[in-house]
Parts: sequence; structure tokens; C-alpha cells
Amino acid sequence: MRTRAMFFMLFALMVSTVAAQLVETDADRKAMVKHPSFLTNKRLPNGAVYLPAPPDTASLRFFNDWAQYNWGKSVRGTERGRVAYAHASMNMDSILTGFAPALGCLITRDELPETYRLLEYVKNDACKATELAKEAYMRKRPFVQFSEHTLIPGSEASHASTGSFPSSHASTGWALALVLVELAPEHQDAILIHGYEYGQSRVIAGYHYQSDVDAGRLAASAAVARIHAEPDFLRQMAKACHEWEEFQRRGRQ
Repeated sequence: MRTRAMFFMLFALMVSTVAAQLVETDADRKAMVKHPSFLTNKRLPNGAVYLPAPPDTASLRFFNDWAQYNWGKSVRGTERGRVAYAHASMNMDSILTGFAPALGCLITRDELPETYRLLEYVKNDACKATELAKEAYMRKRPFVQFSEHTLIPGSEASHASTGSFPSSHASTGWALALVLVELAPEHQDAILIHGYEYGQSRVIAGYHYQSDVDAGRLAASAAVARIHAEPDFLRQMAKACHEWEEFQRRGRQ
């Protein structure tokens, strides 16, 4: 009987916690205006709830993180390292330039405004999808943990006190890749490769562990699944698909 009562008490606590998370504030709505997106933080899946905790430093999973961190350092002086440096930018135009070879064209605000708007909103949702877990865990970044420099020393000061888990870069790259595959399924493999490697670049740069990047991709998948339930996303996706089809048709003429 005591076990049953405890179960219902925990269930009630969980429901009240979820309900509190779904209450939107004026600050949430203002954030959506400043960084336009399809969902507020309150309506995105909470990574602090569904993601597994980052590895303990005494675990085998952390040993893999350490091994991947050392692999990343070993390729910084190669062509892959130069690509990782370019991937550090979270500027929308820079990200789309990176996806251009996979798509066979460059998406710009002027030429494909509806598609650009769709991807800009998805990018912002993907970034927000990592925030609650970052705040909950506040995991040290690898370059802080090991007191070493990164591939991008100029960004170290601004990132040193921020959480490493999960990676918002990895979440962004993977979320955009998933949506771009819907727009251009004929390029799906190349798009997904780039979306994956965009996250791996953060391991090479020394700003994230492999487990941060893996969790970022999970956060992206959760966010993209959730925004597909939003009427605003579905309407914008329809506009982007029509615009993309027209763009492709003009290119074939």
C-alpha cells in the first residue's frame, strides 16, 4: 500500500513539474521575437528530463570522450581541422554555405526567402533545445577540464563558463540536415553527412566531448519531431517546399 501511495505521489509531482514547464512567460515570447522560432523553451522537449546524464569521469563512456578529444587534437593541423575551424561560426549564412556542396546550390535570404526563414527558425529552435540540459548539468568543456587551448583560442574566454552538454552546434547541424532532407531528398546522404560532420567539428575544436555532440543530435531529433506538430511550422514548410520546387524547376530550364 505504501509503495502504491509513493507511486501516485511521484506521478503527481511529475505532472505538476511538466505543467510548470509549459507555462509561457512574457520573456519567452519576447525571446521568440528576438530569435524567431517555432517554439518557446517551455514547449520544446526538456533535455534535462529525457537525455541521459553526461558520463562520469570514472566511467568507460568518459574514456571514449577522452580518446575522441585526443583524436580531435591530432587532426587540427589537417584539412579536416580547417573545416572544423570554418564550422565554428553559427552565422546562418555561414552554415548554409557549408551545406551548399551537399545541396548543389546556396540558399540565400534574397533568392529563397521562405526556405531561408524556415531554416532560420529551425536553427533557433535547435539551439534552444539544448539550453535546459546545459543549465542543469553545467558540464565543464574539455579545454577547461584539461587546461588546454582549442582550435579557436579567440572564443575560449566566452565559452569557458558555459555548459558543454549537450552541444548546440551539433544540435543545429543535425536539425538543419533533417529538415533539408525533407526539402531535397535526392541529396539526403550528402546532407546528412554534412550535418553529422558539423557536430564532429566541435570535438576537433576542443569545445565539446563526443558525448556532448551525440546528445546534441538527440536534442535536434526531439526538437524537429516536436516542431512537426506546430501549425506554423507546417505552413512554413509548405511555403518552402513550393519555393524550392520552383527554384529547382527554373534551374532545369
